[in-house]
Amino acid sequence: MKVYLTLLAVAALLAYASTPAMRHLAYKVGAVTAVRARDVHSRPTPRLGGVAIFLGLAGAVLVGSVVPFLEPVYAASAAPWALLAGAGLVCALGMADDIWDLDWMAKLAGQVLAALIMAWGGVQLVTVPIAGVTIGSSYLSLAATVIVVVVAINAVNFVDGLDGLAAGMIAIGGLAFFTYTYVLSRSASPGDYSSLATLILAALVGACVGFLPHNVHPARIFMGDSGSMVLGLTIAGAAIIVTGQIDPTVVSARERIPAFIPIVLPLMVVAVPLVDMAAAVIRRTLKGKSPFSPDAHHLHHLLLRAGHSHRWAVGALYLWTFVLSFGTVSTVFLSTPAAIAVICIGVLVAGMITFSPGLRRGVTRAWEAAGRAAAPLQRRFTPEGRHPDVYPPYEGASPRTGDTPDAASGEPEGAPEDLVATASGAGTVTTASGASGEAPQEEES
Repeated sequence: MKVYLTLLAVAALLAYASTPAMRHLAYKVGAVTAVRARDVHSRPTPRLGGVAIFLGLAGAVLVGSVVPFLEPVYAASAAPWALLAGAGLVCALGMADDIWDLDWMAKLAGQVLAALIMAWGGVQLVTVPIAGVTIGSSYLSLAATVIVVVVAINAVNFVDGLDGLAAGMIAIGGLAFFTYTYVLSRSASPGDYSSLATLILAALVGACVGFLPHNVHPARIFMGDSGSMVLGLTIAGAAIIVTGQIDPTVVSARERIPAFIPIVLPLMVVAVPLVDMAAAVIRRTLKGKSPFSPDAHHLHHLLLRAGHSHRWAVGALYLWTFVLSFGTVSTVFLSTPAAIAVICIGVLVAGMITFSPGLRRGVTRAWEAAGRAAAPLQRRFTPEGRHPDVYPPYEGASPRTGDTPDAASGEPEGAPEDLVATASGAGTVTTASGASGEAPQEEES
């Protein structure tokens, strides 16, 4: 455990320290989200925070390669490097999109290529943890791997709409997943606790934690596509390693760990993004629109329209992620009836806090007070927050037609075509997706 916690800290420190540099670079290259009609943020905000997340992830994986305890993980296959290569590819792809606004087809092609790189390196869905079923066809296995990775990437990208939302949800869900994989590795290999999935999840959680001080409301930088795609690909890779390459029936027989967890837990970790994406696709299709057309009816928009503050809309989605992911993990430590009771109580409490007007107002006020109390710490511990004017001057404005699509699917996170600012000496500031934070708007006719 000490090794994994050390790598988590390495990833957090690298992400934290490199974020200000990415913020500066974003202004230099024009990767800045302008203020638009549907946006929650009130000033042009730089993207490219995802590059810092990738640097934290990569740094932890590189440090892990020289740790004797993890030597079996790196000696077994090229999977760690394949996953890192895939993450590097989508990070570069997202960075290019944050700067130049790539076509959605180009992004989809890049995501598929990244998934193929992972699969060729050994991160491939081989078994389904239901009675140890093996995927017989190599082509079917490859296709399943690509689908899982691409869906996870775009699910995280769809939900990345408020300050700190995507990074916080992946950190919470990833921590639950980390707990399970660590217990699983101890059960499956009593003499060797090294685990690639646990290593990757520790690095992922650490990178998110290191980035969050810069990204919580009010965000000083957004992760952009370079971050949301890395988070989606990495959590998918960890899920494939556990779900697709370990026969849980063997472990369950010995340690009574429920065999369904390896397939249910990854779904619970990204349950909120998956529900948001599925609802968006269905909603737009029923309206006769493209599933990738923009709107402002995501889950966080509904919470904002229901009266939740910006901070508590994020907090409510954090709460649901915590209940679903840690509730599922509780089945490892509790009897099945007790775990079901814990999950039901958690869902009931989360539902009451989210939907009860009285509780919602009370919790919102308390959460807002906590956010205001923490604001001095954010200003103190984020370098760019030490200056009263953390945004460089902007002058002029140039119109832009069309919204920027999301990851590979054309989902915009911003607003309609207005207020695209131009940074001095940085050219036109494009409006790529990132945690831009769409604000509520009128229902479409």
